[in-house]
Amino acid sequence: MEALGRTTVADPTEDLIPLLYKNFRTTLFSQVLSLTNYDRQWTEDVVQETMIRAWQHSDTLEREPGMLRGWLLTVARRIVIDGWRNRRVRPQEVALEIPDNTESADRADSSLAALTISRAMSELDEKYRSVITETYLAGNTVRQAATILGIPEGTVKSRLYTAMRQLRKALGEVTVR
Repeated sequence: MEALGRTTVADPTEDLIPLLYKNFRTTLFSQVLSLTNYDRQWTEDVVQETMIRAWQHSDTLEREPGMLRGWLLTVARRIVIDGWRNRRVRPQEVALEIPDNTESADRADSSLAALTISRAMSELDEKYRSVITETYLAGNTVRQAATILGIPEGTVKSRLYTAMRQLRKALGEVTVR
């Protein structure tokens, strides 16, 4: 090509990488795949890194196909060896397992909470304790609790409101102590 009276020469590195992919990618991939214990993702990474290194050294690479193939396979093998070494040096990743003794700690916390609530409940007047027992502990609705206790629904609601306020106050004082 001629531009402004000068002849320009095509850059030899521009056609190298497509040529390498076309002629050597399949061979390189199959060789590296066996070196990585058939880890396809790692193999893809190694092939890509090998091609990048070929591009970086394109000005010094011998263009004869047999020499290129040997160079690519040697570079890929060295990348895999470095990868195995890095994996050996780096601590092995393991799944997080929850120790058996954590469950007992949770039971201790819930036992302590139950004891604290029981003490606070025992300080309530019987009429308030009964509505909490029927609604929260027995799981009854306000209507069912009213029927069981023999009082109007509105009374159950107001006693429940007062009982919860007193419990919150008592539990707040317990946690402050």
